[in-house]
Amino acid sequence: MKKDTILANAGRRPEDNHGIVNPPVYHASTVTFPTVAALEAAIRTPFDQVYYGRFGTPTTFALEEAVAALEGGDRAISLPSGLGAVTVALMAFLEAGDHLLMTDSVYNPTRKLCDGMLRGFGVETTYYDPMIGGGIAELIRPDTRAVFVESPGSLGFEVQDIPAIALAAHACGAVVIMDNTWSSGLYFNAFGHGVDVSVQAATKYIVGHADAMLGIVTTTHELYKKVKTAAVAIGSCAGPDDCYLGLRGLRSLSVRLARHQQTALALARWLAERPEVGLVLHPALAGCPGHDLWRRDFTGASGLFGVVLKEGYAEQAVAAMLDGLKLYAMGFSWGGFESLILPLDPARSRTAAAWPHKGRYLRIHAGLEDQDDLISDLEQGLERLNAF
Repeated sequence: MKKDTILANAGRRPEDNHGIVNPPVYHASTVTFPTVAALEAAIRTPFDQVYYGRFGTPTTFALEEAVAALEGGDRAISLPSGLGAVTVALMAFLEAGDHLLMTDSVYNPTRKLCDGMLRGFGVETTYYDPMIGGGIAELIRPDTRAVFVESPGSLGFEVQDIPAIALAAHACGAVVIMDNTWSSGLYFNAFGHGVDVSVQAATKYIVGHADAMLGIVTTTHELYKKVKTAAVAIGSCAGPDDCYLGLRGLRSLSVRLARHQQTALALARWLAERPEVGLVLHPALAGCPGHDLWRRDFTGASGLFGVVLKEGYAEQAVAAMLDGLKLYAMGFSWGGFESLILPLDPARSRTAAAWPHKGRYLRIHAGLEDQDDLISDLEQGLERLNAF
């Protein structure tokens, strides 16, 4: 079954809900059982049915079933945020004395988690060059339990050689955990490329409307219990209303992401021709690290990319450019209908491989506005940049 059909149908059982098309929202804490035998059966298998609100409801199960089908995994767990999903995935496989290999291009809050809480728990993290590929085998130690990949990487948009990394990791018994938020699971098949656990900030493209926090961990039958146990142990679960918004967003994910992709490519190509721009970091463009890997492994691109301005523009000039924009807002997260732009400094969060660019950096998310209007707004912004 193709992904568009999966998105329209997965997680829905109208025959169980009076013919209602969308799964209802279940608000629940206590779940009652009619007999002692039923209670004891539920205690033995708490992950296999409605047991207690924190373990899941029919609403959360519907979302988890749908995302697992989208990702090509077996089971999924819904969490309150993307970072919450990353935390659960890492804590499921790591304990004091373990070693973690983490891509240097990772989402900065994940880096803070590794350098703070995980370090305090006795887990050692080594950051590696995202373009290392199969060379990661040289960094794997006897105590390495997990290798974390994020492709494309945050800010630098480096596309990693996931199959080569997975081959090296599995040869040494380490699990491969991937942040697959950029592709939303629609444009990259994590499990088909050797990943064991796929994590998404469903806040972004799955919800798609900038109105809910949500995370998803998808994994295999073999690893599901380990991940679910970690989520339950730390008391982490997604709320039913947020899960409903995730389900609603899933139904239109394909058509929305196609528009994000189309607009982002138009903006990226236009910016690449501008004299103010030194480099556009978009995996679908030849100048982006790992572009050939993107062509090999991905089936599309999303709406998020980076721009490196040429050297010489002052911070105040960039502020003048951004402050006057009408259609791009400045704010964290991405994946909604609105276009966003942020001035950031990737060099501050790189330790394994130095950030190679000197010009000021902008991260852009192309929303669902008309691309000509978005280009016009950027053009006026670049005029302010030059006039400062």
